[in-house]
Amino acid sequence: MMRSLKQQLLFLVIGPLILLSIIGTVITVAYMKDRAILATDTKARCDLATAEEILNLMYPGYWEERNGILYKGDTKITNNFAVVDRIAELTGDTVTIFLGDIRTTTTVREKNGQRAIGTRVSSIVSTKVLKNGELYLGEANVVGQMYRTAYKPIRDANGKIIGMLYVGISKKLSDELLHKSLFTIVGITVILTVLVALIAWYFTQRVIIGPLQEITKSTKELATGQLNQKVEIASKNEIGELAAAFNQMVEGMQSFAMHIARVAGTEVNTVTFPVRQSSSEPNLVQVKPAVETNFPASAKNDPIGLDTGYPLPVELPKGLNEATLKQILAFIESENRPMSAEEIGEGVNLTRVTARRYLEFLEQIGKVEVEQKYGTVGRPVKLYKSK
Repeated sequence: MMRSLKQQLLFLVIGPLILLSIIGTVITVAYMKDRAILATDTKARCDLATAEEILNLMYPGYWEERNGILYKGDTKITNNFAVVDRIAELTGDTVTIFLGDIRTTTTVREKNGQRAIGTRVSSIVSTKVLKNGELYLGEANVVGQMYRTAYKPIRDANGKIIGMLYVGISKKLSDELLHKSLFTIVGITVILTVLVALIAWYFTQRVIIGPLQEITKSTKELATGQLNQKVEIASKNEIGELAAAFNQMVEGMQSFAMHIARVAGTEVNTVTFPVRQSSSEPNLVQVKPAVETNFPASAKNDPIGLDTGYPLPVELPKGLNEATLKQILAFIESENRPMSAEEIGEGVNLTRVTARRYLEFLEQIGKVEVEQKYGTVGRPVKLYKSK
């Protein structure tokens, strides 16, 4: 099934827009995810330094293991929940102090709500921190839940690693914050995409499709023999040029129809071709045969017949109509100024080509005088004025 031009244009505009929106959203999601991880790791590192500073201020002295119990200075740290609770309150993190790889005091809780005392750290963390003496920064499984974590070795007075200090940020909480931000960005992207799509649809309909439909409709009517189907499109783009070419074609066909009528010997007394302003206006095409009328000798002093009201005592050229001739002359006299054939045609609802034929006849019989108007470029324009 062939798609309409409107569908093709909308697809051409909206398709790339949607594709760019999807690509932009994917890139934004990836970027924000990386930034969120970086921000979380930075916070964990800073909170770990804060926890270490608080422990040093609250409990001066070296870390020490005595009979399986962890001390700092003279203060017992094993099962000392006050210090980890205080650090957790200040940082918003979970906090744990390990003796070896075993939690000796912590804010981390198991599913039953009890503190996870005596549970062990994962082997990956244990290897990097306890064995290699390095800082661990990243995602880790903490008692069945995923956290963004930071672990640091705890050393005694001799530099021996005897435990670890830990802070962790819930990955579930950080993911929720990330998802909210992403939903906001996606929502804004969708709204902007729809808005641009509506603007594209309106522009396509008004500037391209509407004028083309108007030209198509007039062309179909022209094919049925209605030679008054000129279109009024003010656009200065290619569609405006197409409309102008169509109107020139209509004028040419009207002139050709007049010529054929003259050659065939047909009297075409009234031919009115008004410019169609909208589809609601009637199409006026009048064709009447000539009427043979006897007129008095008094009419000879009025070669146009405007004063006596009688038909013309002279023979009109084939294709010209007495009533239209009088209408044109009356319009010229009422305006009392030089006018072009186009202006006169618009004034009496005729095409420029038809109006010029009447004006040439009026010039021949001496009812109008002609002036030449010269412009900067192009041919001079004839201006007609009543004598």
